[in-house]
Amino acid sequence: MQFSSQKKDSARVAKAPQKTAPAKKTPAPKRAPAKAKRTVHSTGGFKAPIYSATKAEMLDFYEQMLLIRRFEEKAGQLYGLGLIGGFCHLYIGQEAVVTGLQSAINPGKDSVITGYRDHGHMLACGIDPNIVMAELTGRASGISKGKGGSMHMFSVEHGFYGGHGIVGAQVSLGTGLAFAHKYKEDGGVCLAYFGDGASNQGQVYESFNMAELWQLPVIFVIENNQYAMGTSVNRSSAEDQLYRRGESFRIPGVQVDGMDVLAVRGAVEEVLKDVRGGGGPVLMELKTYRYRGHSMSDPAKYRSRDEVQDVREKSDPIERLKAALLKKGVKEEDLKALDKKVRKTVMEAADFAEESPEPDLSELYTNVLVEQY
Repeated sequence: MQFSSQKKDSARVAKAPQKTAPAKKTPAPKRAPAKAKRTVHSTGGFKAPIYSATKAEMLDFYEQMLLIRRFEEKAGQLYGLGLIGGFCHLYIGQEAVVTGLQSAINPGKDSVITGYRDHGHMLACGIDPNIVMAELTGRASGISKGKGGSMHMFSVEHGFYGGHGIVGAQVSLGTGLAFAHKYKEDGGVCLAYFGDGASNQGQVYESFNMAELWQLPVIFVIENNQYAMGTSVNRSSAEDQLYRRGESFRIPGVQVDGMDVLAVRGAVEEVLKDVRGGGGPVLMELKTYRYRGHSMSDPAKYRSRDEVQDVREKSDPIERLKAALLKKGVKEEDLKALDKKVRKTVMEAADFAEESPEPDLSELYTNVLVEQY
């Protein structure tokens, strides 16, 4: 058997020019044209069918995405007012990803873990917006008692294992959660979310290896929002079709339009069947886009306003679903009423957070050590 690296080396040797006497200089050869983008969207035979949702399900998806959008808009406002400190990464534009995926899992059985852009994931897990907003503002009534802030929230009750600030670290922890599901034989699956930037981290590949070796029930979810901080995917990744990243570990991958909630739901249903059936890990790349900067401190000067506006006009996940609902006969005024309801929920969450007390100083020394197992 000949390894691919050996083939490449032999090819280089075969093509290497022989040393000869100096000759007249000739123009440098023109660079070969760039390869066309691959059109393959799956490495494991997976399809990504559009989910055939009922009108009621579509309205639920619409409300969930609106909740995430309005919540994040309010969080941005509170950050500007100085009520939210530290880092704050908004999920605006990516709502279809977590809404579609979370709607398909079993909340009482499955587990979820993600990185620092986690507010939307918590809301999609059914966590009360009041205590999420209170945590963002560092209040005692927050889900982590005001100690976690934007990036470090946690709820075993909802199967949500964080919120993690270290890029890519959650992937190894998610693989561990999948190991726990398999060890306990509880039928659970772990959704381990991470971004296109984290997909270049070494521990991610170590996790891929162990997950496939032990056939763990984990779905590795790459939320490809096109930019790792200010670096675009095609400037940082030799293989920018990220669903192929598991190939060397024999992990199948599927690429999905992450701006279409029905496409996301349809794809994850098929993947879940395979993983729950003992098929081992699967990698899902969700092609999405974030409208805001990497964090609230990022002016996003590495891309043009026209680029962002173009995505908003052509691919906005909420507007796409709204158009589909209108085609199904839902009235415009009903959708406006739903938006009004969501805005009220978000305003109440902001009021709850502002009125909640800050943690007592005695809390400084609690939750530092694990005192019992």
